[in-house]
Amino acid sequence: MVDIGVNFHASQLASITTSLLARAQAAGVAQILATGTSLASSHLALELARAHPGVVFATAGVHPHDAKSFDAHTFRALAELWKHPEVVAVGECGLDYNRNFSTPEAQRAAFGQQLSMAVQAGKPLFLHCRDAFADFHDMLAPVVADGARGVVHCFTGDRAEAEAFLAMGLDIGITGWVTDLQRGQALREAVPHLPLDRLHLETDAPYLFPKNAGSRRGHNEPANLRWVAAGVAELMQREVDEIVQACSANSRRMFGLHA
Repeated sequence: MVDIGVNFHASQLASITTSLLARAQAAGVAQILATGTSLASSHLALELARAHPGVVFATAGVHPHDAKSFDAHTFRALAELWKHPEVVAVGECGLDYNRNFSTPEAQRAAFGQQLSMAVQAGKPLFLHCRDAFADFHDMLAPVVADGARGVVHCFTGDRAEAEAFLAMGLDIGITGWVTDLQRGQALREAVPHLPLDRLHLETDAPYLFPKNAGSRRGHNEPANLRWVAAGVAELMQREVDEIVQACSANSRRMFGLHA
């Protein structure tokens, strides 16, 4: 399996990387993307990828929550990070109008700067969108038309939004949100209608512990990825192994993951 989103820099996980990776391997998770959500965490993701070649890969970007800190220095530093082969995606970047930890104006400015480099960097986008579909779609459209590609990570929207992203050429990342019978209802209704060759699996650890995993045991981690696959399999009426094989192949193809 490939887990395309783990926040190793989060306080809940930062001190237990070795055990996390060991449990992930034992659970069949062979490759993981360490998510960069700020300049500092992007550097940490790269360091982790270098320490575990072929197993951990990095993304580099500034999350909309941190957009207020985005400046010319940040942009130059990210441009250097994107040159490294271990960094396989631009982001996590996008828009989040749910909490507005940074103003919408600051979010759009930071997102626009990162989008401006997506095609030049030659790497896919690792995207975040929450309660900001219209602006997010409008900002992405011209960039995708110019050749950018990527994954809308931790998708939580409905079928219409998913199909709009798919029509643009973007893929969809599925987390444990799909197992939440209350908050995840719109996503659960959408999943059976989505093409399997455009889906990716992720835990977004330490967040979004899969509800189908039974009683919660601490924070979410990559070893729980198969529960996400099981949730997708149930909704698509397919075997779990079919979901795993297809989504893993999609992720390796999208991010150019080598063994």
